[in-house]
Amino acid sequence: MPPPPNLDPDAAAIAAAIAATPPMRERGLAAIRHAMETTPLPAGLPVMASTEDHLIDGRWGEIPLRVHRPTPDERAPVLVYFHGGGMCLGSNHSFEPLARHLAHHSGATVVSVGYHLAPESPPPAQFDDAYTATLWTAEHAGELRVDPTRLAVAGDSAGGTLAAAVALAARDRGGPAISCQVLAYPGLDRDMAARSMSQHAQAPILSRDDVLFLNENADAGRGHPDSPYRIPAYAADLSGLPPAIVVTAECDPIRDWGERYAHRLRDAGVQTTHTRYPGTYHGFLAQSDHLARGRLAVAEIGALLRAKFTHPLPF
Repeated sequence: MPPPPNLDPDAAAIAAAIAATPPMRERGLAAIRHAMETTPLPAGLPVMASTEDHLIDGRWGEIPLRVHRPTPDERAPVLVYFHGGGMCLGSNHSFEPLARHLAHHSGATVVSVGYHLAPESPPPAQFDDAYTATLWTAEHAGELRVDPTRLAVAGDSAGGTLAAAVALAARDRGGPAISCQVLAYPGLDRDMAARSMSQHAQAPILSRDDVLFLNENADAGRGHPDSPYRIPAYAADLSGLPPAIVVTAECDPIRDWGERYAHRLRDAGVQTTHTRYPGTYHGFLAQSDHLARGRLAVAEIGALLRAKFTHPLPF
């Protein structure tokens, strides 16, 4: 199927190059995982002052963390990052480029969380790991040489879902204190009748059927989720949450999920910055080495985070 006519030229070129790739349902999780984890990291990634791995204890087993420090500064701000992949795909390795770009542009130490994947680890393993890692980061701020009063959470796609869920849980459970939540094209809902679902049902990178396939695996036979810590759109009350940076892509079937959540956050009195990036598709931040719009968006997210870390008043 030809790419959407309104894609940027670089995005359209990638879409055309992958047009013959079978849908996720035909490829299967194992093949997609293998491709993601064996793809070499791109050249020219931002150089970190240090990168180190940690293993922490969690309810579902050890949780791997990868800590990227863009500078050797003591008490740097810290960004706990959850990768995308529909709760079923991805790792600290395959999403390292985005983690490094976020560290570079925000000036924050990035703690990338390798949460357990579904369906092998059924829900709520992914949320439990995300919240546990955020708590651990706050509690081990001295060891990590970061400032726990400037702790933010961020994620793309399913990782954006986890970032929103952690922000909800931190509010409900009294901590840790979160200064900002970054939600990039987040999978916050399950509304398959959303307008963007029909508009972009055959979008590149993520189609409507891909969304269904990933959700089926993410549910791991547990039935339709009802907890807001799994589907943040189900939260009845969004007041009292940290300021939000919400990013959506024009040609993305789940675009409306993120945009409706941004509107609800604003209506609840949460300081919210939302940007819809035209001419691009789901996952474009993770392709910022190839997409000009991705580079722009990561830089703008970084600038917003720097402002938040420097001036703790809401934007």
